[in-house]
Amino acid sequence: MVSKATARAHGQRLRSFSPRPGSDGKGRSQCSLPPRPQLVPRAPVGRRRSGVLAADAVAWLLLWAAGLVSRLAADISDAPFSSGTRATCSEIILRQEFLKDGFHRDLLIKVKFGESIEDLQTCRLLIKHHIPAGLFVDPYELASLRERNVTEAVMLSESFNIEAPNYLSKESDILIYARQDAQCIDCFQASLPVHYRYHRPHRKDGDTLIVINNPDLLMYCDQEFPVLKCWGQAEVAAPCALKSKEMCRWRSMQYKSIRKNLTLQVPVGLTIHTSLVCSVTLLITILCSSLILVAVFKYGHFSL
Repeated sequence: MVSKATARAHGQRLRSFSPRPGSDGKGRSQCSLPPRPQLVPRAPVGRRRSGVLAADAVAWLLLWAAGLVSRLAADISDAPFSSGTRATCSEIILRQEFLKDGFHRDLLIKVKFGESIEDLQTCRLLIKHHIPAGLFVDPYELASLRERNVTEAVMLSESFNIEAPNYLSKESDILIYARQDAQCIDCFQASLPVHYRYHRPHRKDGDTLIVINNPDLLMYCDQEFPVLKCWGQAEVAAPCALKSKEMCRWRSMQYKSIRKNLTLQVPVGLTIHTSLVCSVTLLITILCSSLILVAVFKYGHFSL
């Protein structure tokens, strides 16, 4: 018989070789498997979550707004004649007035820029004026003034009669090269002598009006200025200087005139005074002719 001590030892040996949890029953431990990942339910294909869609919409909206702002800025910089840009540009102010009284006047034209621009010394200003038929400019007087360096003006009309009355005359064009004002760094001025023509007599009213429109203002600079981009319009070909045959591309400028138009009131005769004027004129002519003949026969020396 097997003793109790032997049986107890044999039982302990069996327990020592019994399989443990995680073993394969042969005394070797099994490798532990990694935990199974938890599955998160996904949205169906073709649909996104509402948060992602909202974020994408905000991003596209911001990109569209940035592009719109950049296009607006480019349009403003490329369009110098828009109302928004002109509000920031300095104004060019032109003023013309007549000096002296009577039938012989001086037309004074002044041009002032809205802000002081020292570099205007490199610019030249040309005024093209349209003289109406009721006035005339004497080309011989202009030639004398040019020789004395009083003014720089030239007539564009070839056939011109200073003795013709108003109803037989046409308007004439004058080019005036303005000079910088010594007392104003951003000012130009020019002067032009004008004279009244004879008008037809009226029946009732003893006055007639002559309307002088604003001139064309042309500018030429050796370099670009903001004022040229702000107010410059079409280009006009004209001589670079008074005595120069070289042609320059002058830029027509927009300006603000102090007066819309300049008007002159010219006295004219009345038709009811025609007989009186003719009679008096004839009598004075006969009297003066008689006095001349008496003086000739009295003090003249005749040799046959």
